[in-house]
Parts: sequence; structure tokens; C-alpha cells
Amino acid sequence: MIRRMIKRDFSQNKMIITILFMFIMLSSLLMASASSNVITLLNSMDQLVKVSNAPHFVQMHAGEVNQKSIDSFVEKNPFVKKQQTAEMVQINGSNIFIKKKNQAEHNSVMDISFVKQNSKFDFLLNLNNEVVDVRKGEIGVPIYYMQKYNLRMGDKIWVIKDNNELEFTISAFVRDVQMNPSIVSSKRLVISNKDFERIKRNFGESEYLIEFQLTDENKINEFENLYKSSNLPQKGPSITYSLFKTLNSLTDGIIAAVLIIISGLLMLIAMLCIRFTIITSMEEDYREIGVMKAIGIHNKDIQKLYITKYIVISAGGCICGYILSLFVTKIFTSNITLYMGAANKSILHNIVPFIITILLFLVVILFCRIILRNFRGITAIDALQSRDKLGKRKIRKSFSLKQTKFTNVNIFIGIEDVIKRFKLFRVLSIVLIIAVFMIVVPVNFLYTIQSPDFVNYMGTGKSDIRIDLQQTENIEKRFKGVISYVKNDKEVEKYATFVTSTFKMVNADGTHENLNVEMGDFTTFPLDYIQGRAPKNENEIALSYMNANELKKSVGDYIFLFVDGKEKGLAISGIYQDVTNGGKTAKASFSNNNENILWYVVNVDMKPKVDLQEKVKEYKQNFSSAKITDTNDYVTQTLGETIKQLRLVTQVAILIAILISVLITAMFFKMLLAKDSSQILIMKNIGFSSKDIRIQYITRSIVIVLLGILIGTCIAATFGEMLVSWLGSFMGAAHIKFVVNPIVSYIICPAILFISVTATTLFSSFTMKQTNDVKPNGE
Repeated sequence: MIRRMIKRDFSQNKMIITILFMFIMLSSLLMASASSNVITLLNSMDQLVKVSNAPHFVQMHAGEVNQKSIDSFVEKNPFVKKQQTAEMVQINGSNIFIKKKNQAEHNSVMDISFVKQNSKFDFLLNLNNEVVDVRKGEIGVPIYYMQKYNLRMGDKIWVIKDNNELEFTISAFVRDVQMNPSIVSSKRLVISNKDFERIKRNFGESEYLIEFQLTDENKINEFENLYKSSNLPQKGPSITYSLFKTLNSLTDGIIAAVLIIISGLLMLIAMLCIRFTIITSMEEDYREIGVMKAIGIHNKDIQKLYITKYIVISAGGCICGYILSLFVTKIFTSNITLYMGAANKSILHNIVPFIITILLFLVVILFCRIILRNFRGITAIDALQSRDKLGKRKIRKSFSLKQTKFTNVNIFIGIEDVIKRFKLFRVLSIVLIIAVFMIVVPVNFLYTIQSPDFVNYMGTGKSDIRIDLQQTENIEKRFKGVISYVKNDKEVEKYATFVTSTFKMVNADGTHENLNVEMGDFTTFPLDYIQGRAPKNENEIALSYMNANELKKSVGDYIFLFVDGKEKGLAISGIYQDVTNGGKTAKASFSNNNENILWYVVNVDMKPKVDLQEKVKEYKQNFSSAKITDTNDYVTQTLGETIKQLRLVTQVAILIAILISVLITAMFFKMLLAKDSSQILIMKNIGFSSKDIRIQYITRSIVIVLLGILIGTCIAATFGEMLVSWLGSFMGAAHIKFVVNPIVSYIICPAILFISVTATTLFSSFTMKQTNDVKPNGE
């Protein structure tokens, strides 16, 4: 009997059942894909770390290294398992030519270093996750450049300086556990030992990675404090094992979180649709329910008739979604596979998505059971007398045509019906609000992260040109030369200089920890502060959001640094956002004679009508040892991979939002036309044409879609910013404000949704002819 009823129901309501099936399938597909994405990310990262034999602590250093002092430190330290000092030759981008001999890397924000393969650990790997082995004349290039320039094996790279020239053939593309992501602004290129010696002599300056592997990963922080309190080389930033993992997982982790959010929204829409269809079906079958109750059929048995159909739909949708996820997952994990390698598939790869799918199925069935509790309120007498308690609604006060200024009766009827039966139409309006949210939020975030103003979330004020000088020989002299040139440049409107140094900070428990502090005048190119303001005197400091969180400090609190050998108390004047350097930085205005200088930065604004590209070229010719970029390039190159992944997710979100809007509108108006069949017949009998009635239903659709667009846009601008800020907090930017392209976000996207919904309503209204012979309530 149940099978017969389900077959009849499926044949009569093909479109409604198909739409419900698709929503559950899409939700299952995305949730399974997202969970698979997370498993792949974790497994691939573990494999990369394991195969590359990643270091636990790395100290970068520009200057001379006394290996005997390091060896002595290692011998006395029980935490150290292995130690190696890896030499890198840093070469200016203007001396490097990739693929094209007439196009140098002078516009790159990346610090490019040539290295030889390490001997003990921290191995650079090829695309098969094998240790890279290059011969003379060959080179291993980071994946970052492979994607940027669409490089292939056999392409050429030239290093040219003065009368010296070296040509290399690409023989491998390199995975680097330390410098893989684009957000890390340093890249290592692997060459043979012989080529390395030649490059070292003629082309660049040496820097060092002083690397340690420990016997216990849990001792990394303790070891870091020991190293920092020693007199070992420290002219450069230090990096830990946990930061390697964080930076490698950042982009793909955020994408997985976005997929889960989209899947959750789809599930919410599916729930709304199921509720609407169940209640509508119960209203249509009201008399039949009364008959079944009158002849003694129990509530549980009647519920079973209804819930069996949704078990079949949900099971089919979840199974199909899971099967499709096995293929679609490759799209979302392609970036992970490229940058970290394909991890050996464990049983978790299939079990976790399958468990997630089963949980989705159980949630749907539980929700159906909750809705079907309405059966308990139906008595046989009420049902047989057609007293519809389910469909009964408190009728809203109506208004007459003569009280309004409407001259078109059909438009008036459409608007009045939405107002009178808003509880019926709210399902469609909520779905459209969610659809607008799914479109506008990713679009706004994409424009925000691509905007030059995003530098405010990278711990620096917005300027036309940024000049970076890393720790090299005679850096202070070069820095003064840059300042002198900029100061005398008549095309410069304003400039500001900054020096970043490492200071020892006293923790609450009395231990010491290193803190990188940027010093300078922060009023010329101001940052946006979450709380407080920029430091204005020598006794103030501003902390990045992640530093403030970790130290549990807020504006007005004090931290203590060792400055020029003395402990100095600094009041926290403000908290800002920074997604660079692991999100842990600080700003101050005091002067000092600190030797642990990491780098110098000069921000420059040019006068109006100055050609920035020409000015960048001029500065590069004059300051060959500096890294000179305009802010647009700085953001794009640093966050390039994140932007690319976000663009993919945005496209998927827009397609899904439009698809669900069309499907829900089609389902809703099909059910509405069936529900209103008696009223449609009456209206036709009193003289309304099919065209008139069609206009009435299109008016209903337009009112609902405009309401959805208005409310959805407002929610996207408020709650959407909160959601993006929550995701950004993992990178160090917890209060992101959207940079909106109003034409795209508020005109083009809503217009596409409006046209899609209105066209679907128009198409659905042509089915009215099929209702001409239908009598109300089956009479």
C-alpha cells in the first residue's frame, strides 16, 4: 500500500520531488566535499612535513655565522636532535629572468634565494614528493612561479649581473615546506652545488637559515626562548613548526570553511522546502486524513505514509551527493594536491564524508518527524467537516482598491495577496534572502581582498609605492641613501620611514619572548585600528590583533620590553589588524640603538599625475638592492593564491544561489497554483483573463524577490561582514570592512536574480491552463 501511494505521489509531483531531491543532493555533495577537503588537507600537510623532514625551529640571519658557537650551543642543549645551517644566496629580481630573457623579476614582491639541496633535513621536494636532485645547469623552481608564468619542464631561467650570465633549464618544480604559500614573501630555487658556488661568488649576498629539529615538538617554545636568550645569530625573523603548518593550511582551510557554510545554508533551504511541502500536502489531504482516523488508523501509521516518501527522497539525495563528491572533491583539493602532494588515502577519506552524509540524512528525517507532529492536533470530526486547523491563519487586515492609488487591478490583487498571506510567501522570501546573501558576501569579500585598501589588513598604511630593504651588508648606508633620494625627489608628495627590530619582551611569568616591533611615524600613512590609536610618544606601543589576543592585552594595558639593555614599560595605545608574519607584529615610536634590525621600509606617496609605473622603474634602477612595489602589486602577489581560490568559490556560490532560486520559485508557484485552483476558476468565471491572472502571480513574485534582495543585501552588509571577519580572525584580521563595487553587488547580481525568478514565475504561470478543469478539494 505504501509503495503504491509513493509511486502515485511521485508521478503526480515529479517537479516538487525532483527539486527537494536536488537540494538534499547539493547539500550532501558540498558537505561531503568540504569534509573530504579537510581530511585531504590534514593528511597532505602531514605527509609534506614528514617527507621533507621539516625543521621545528628556524632562525633567519643576514650576516656572518660562527658555526662553532652554534655547535657548542647544540652540545649543551638536550632538546636538539639535529642542526644544520643552510646558506642562501639572495639575488635581486632585476637580475633574474624567468622564461623570457627580456623580462626581469624586478616587479616581484618576493625575495628570491638560490640554494643547494639540504643534507640532513628540510628537503626541497619535486611534484612526486621526492627529494629534488638537480645537475649542473638545471634548476628546481617553486610551484608559485610555475603557476604564475605557466612554466614547463625545459623552460629557461637566466641570472644576469654586470658581465656575468648563467642559464638554467627547469628540471623540477619544488614543494617547500617553509615557503610554499604565496603569502610567504620568500622563495627558494634549487641548483647544483657547483652552480651554487659560482652564484655565491658573482651574483648575490649570502643569508642563512639556522635550523633545528628537536627531540620533542612540545618543547619548541621553551627552545625558542633559550635560543633568543643566547648570543647566537638573530638578525632576521624566526619561524616555528606550528607557523609552517598554519601558513600552509590557511587558504585551503578557509575555502573548506566557506564550503561548509554554503552547505549549511543549502540544508536550511531544504528544511524550509520540506516544511512547506509537508504542510501543503497535509492541507490537500485533509479529508483523507479524517477518513483514515475515522476508520481507526493510528497517528503513527498515517505519519509513516508521509515520512516514507521523505526517507526515499533524502536517502536518494544523500547517496547521490556522496557519490558525486568522490569526483567533485578533486576540484576543491586540486590546490592542496599541487602544493603539498596527494597523500596516501586512508580509510578516513571515505568514512568521514560518509558519516557526514548519514548525519545529514538523519537530520532531515528528524525534522520531518517534528513537522508531522501536527497530525496529533487533527481530529476525525474536524477533518471530515473541513475545519482546516493546519491551514487556518489569522487573516491580516486588508485594504480596498479605492483606498489606494493603484489603477491596475491585477497589480493591486498581487500585492494585496502577498500582504494577506505573507506566512505562505515567507518561505520563498527567506530562500531568496539566503540566495542574495550567498551571492553578495563572496562577491564583496573578493572585491575587498583585491582592493589596494586591503594593505590596511597587512599591517601597513596605504601608499603609492613601498620600498623594502632586507638585512644585508651596509644596509644602514643604503637606507640613508634611499631616504636622501626620496627626500630630494620633487615628484614626492610625502614619505615615511620605518625600521623593524627584534626586542625581548617580559611575559607575565617572568620568561622572555621575542617581539618584532616596527618603529616610525605612523601618522603620515595611518592604519585602521580596531581599538585605540597609533602610538604617538616613546612610551606607547600598538599590538596586532593576534599578538593582543595571545598576550591577553587590551588598550591601556602595559607590556615590558628590553630597550638598549633596560626594561621599558610601554602602554598599549591601539590594536590593529595584520595578516603578515603570522599575524604577530607591533608598532612603536621610540628610538633605540638596537642591533637586531630585521628590515627597513619606506612608504612614498607621489604627487597627482605622476606615472607610478615609470617612478617604480626609476627607483629600481637607482636602488638595485631594494624591493620596490606599488601597493596593487604588493596585495596581488602576496595573496594571489588566496584570491584565486576565493574567486572559484565565489563562482560556485553564485551558480548555486541562482539555481536554488529558480528551482524553489518553480516549486513554490506550482504548489501555489494548485492550492489556488478554485480561486483561479472563480476569477476566470467573473471575467479575468489568463493574462490578467498571470500578471497577478508575476506581481506576487516581483514583490517577494524585491523584498528578498533588500533584506538579503542588508544582512550581507552586516552579518556578512561579521562572518568574513570571523574567517579573517584566523589570519589576523578580525574586523574586515567590505570594499564594495556597487554596480556589481547592488545592480548586476540582484538583476540576474530578479530576472531568473521573474522568468521562472512567468514560465510556471503557463501551467494554469492545466487547472481549468480542476475542482477545489477534489469535489
